[in-house]
Amino acid sequence: MKRASVLPLLGLLPAVAAALSACADTSDPPRSIAGADPAAGLAAMRRHGCGACHAIPGLDWPRGVSGPALRGFADRPLIAGRFPNRPDVLVDFIADAPAMAPDTAMPSFPLSPEETRDMAAYLYTLHD
Repeated sequence: MKRASVLPLLGLLPAVAAALSACADTSDPPRSIAGADPAAGLAAMRRHGCGACHAIPGLDWPRGVSGPALRGFADRPLIAGRFPNRPDVLVDFIADAPAMAPDTAMPSFPLSPEETRDMAAYLYTLHD
């Protein structure tokens, strides 16, 4: 049985390295939401009980464990493990998560558009 030479594959290494480095690119601009108030977002999270499911920096109690911890949320590439972490997508997800992901455990809340924008703005302050 003949062994295949790996020499032809060595020419692919620069392309593979470039592709992998693109996946790790962290040069995205900071995520922000114009006109939103992060402090009001934290207050809205407290008022609507988001801490019942999520551990949220800035909320001492409760510290939920059924939803993901939100520490470092601003640095994550995905929302709910499947949607791009962009301000417009995050606002929509907070407003009505089940409409975007019917299999999610996150309920829909009666939030105003301002509350959803403020909550998203607060999440974008949470870095590792």
